[in-house]
Amino acid sequence: MDGGILVPLGLFAMIAAIVLVPVWLRSRNKQEMQATVRAAIERGQPLPPELIDAMTKDVKLPKESSALRDMRIGVIMIAVGAGLAVMGVILGQAHGEAFHPLLGAGAIPALIGLAYVFLSFFNPNKGGPSQL
Repeated sequence: MDGGILVPLGLFAMIAAIVLVPVWLRSRNKQEMQATVRAAIERGQPLPPELIDAMTKDVKLPKESSALRDMRIGVIMIAVGAGLAVMGVILGQAHGEAFHPLLGAGAIPALIGLAYVFLSFFNPNKGGPSQL
């Protein structure tokens, strides 16, 4: 058997392991914590405040949208679209068929960025840098 297929498979398996193993370990830890809490509640034992704090410390509240945050996301998306368009121009000089696909691919993030910039003017939460 040729090792030509094993190298790409090994690369993707490594990437999957790096992503999936921590997620699996975190979910297993949460399951064990829930089983402990369930057993304590069934026995009628009170839950100490430290346990409740430990269970809720990893909970992240979603960031509130602000005009400045929308503007920053929009500018970054426009820059990504412009970068893809510039790459299309550069590659289009060497390979003529590369210009239009890359220009089309760059238009997607650029238009999403324009929408973010447009929506930043109408965001009711006109927040400053402290809300980022």
